Amino acid sequence: MRAAVIGAGYVGLVQAAGLTHLGHTVTVGEVDGERVERLREGDIPIYEYGLETLVTRALGHGLLSFTDDNVEAVAGAEVVFLTLPTPQAPDGRADVSYIDQVVDELAPVVAEGTILVTKSTVPVGTAERLRRRLEELGSGARIVSNPEFLREGTAVEDFLNAERIVIGSFDRADGERVAALYRGLGSRILHTDPTSAELIKYGANAYLAARLTFANALANLAEHVGADILDVVEGIGLDRRIGPHFLRPGPGYGGSCFPKDTKALVAIAEDAGYDFELLRTVIEVNEQQPRIVVRRIDELVGGLDGSVIGMWGVAFKAGTDDTRESPALAIARLVREGGGSIRAYDPEASHPDVEMAVDPVDAVKGADLLLVATEWPEFMRVDLEQVAAVMRGSVVFDVRNLLDPEVVRAAGLRYHGWGRPRI
Repeated sequence: MRAAVIGAGYVGLVQAAGLTHLGHTVTVGEVDGERVERLREGDIPIYEYGLETLVTRALGHGLLSFTDDNVEAVAGAEVVFLTLPTPQAPDGRADVSYIDQVVDELAPVVAEGTILVTKSTVPVGTAERLRRRLEELGSGARIVSNPEFLREGTAVEDFLNAERIVIGSFDRADGERVAALYRGLGSRILHTDPTSAELIKYGANAYLAARLTFANALANLAEHVGADILDVVEGIGLDRRIGPHFLRPGPGYGGSCFPKDTKALVAIAEDAGYDFELLRTVIEVNEQQPRIVVRRIDELVGGLDGSVIGMWGVAFKAGTDDTRESPALAIARLVREGGGSIRAYDPEASHPDVEMAVDPVDAVKGADLLLVATEWPEFMRVDLEQVAAVMRGSVVFDVRNLLDPEVVRAAGLRYHGWGRPRI
């Protein structure tokens, strides 16, 4: 099948590359001409494991092309995926203006029966609103909702081994046409109406954010009562009704999805006349988590003012170079506000607000404390004796509970995990 993807961002590139892997021909429309030129050369502007391989292969087989003209991109396409930004507006609501602009642009040019698929996370009711807009414009295009469920760092794997594919359509035949694109995956497909599909995406992200926040709050309690949070969450996760996923405590959730989507769902509920108090509390607790971490840092170094903190990790989680809403950056900002300084290292990410080191050991030179802020596996392989030799202090504060405490102590350093007994 011939498809088009509008938007060469994180979701769009994975969607386009994944479809070519299934044998479809895909043209990507992207307004950033410089990005288009890079992509034509196989230069991927984001870090995502396996994506470069898929894109390079698709380009070589002539299944994938890029253009800065959206009208050119959709020429001959049976299905057009809209993978455009829906940034958070000041009031917490999702800004869908990019999608609206593209729908208005494409409505007069797409062929009768072309399916426009909202792949981006959009407010509940967007598909219905877009359907009415197409009717107003006299377009014969159809609207289908097909939300993405990709995890940054494992997005390619998530596409190729999707647990479920949700398709919301006003007409089942339109949904079946979109489902046909994924036939080679063998994934379970849930057909529903567009409104339910849109709420499924928000509900999934909100629930996962709530699980993470619960694990973090439980770790905070373990700090006070002397329990070991790793044993606690393992014991909880062994219950088949609960399971172990998203119970790993840390400095809070971040990234491009959870912070934005939880706030947007609260706003959606507010517009519908419902006070989503539970989710508002999740957001508030998560926003406090970096402050709790920094208060602990203050205790460990005997006062932030004048302290030097070496930080491992800038990305909001391992496996990505995404620093959006990263708790590591929130911690760094709070440390600086308290009079301390931060020097960081990350295998893939960087940020202009943080002084970046060339390697993990370089990050802790002269540091009073090493903060493990992102759970990169590479950090477990660092020679801690070298770390101990260049640090001014001896404290390792592992808020991801990534390192082996015994290995840390064997190097002559003092280990402090998050929600773990203080030995």
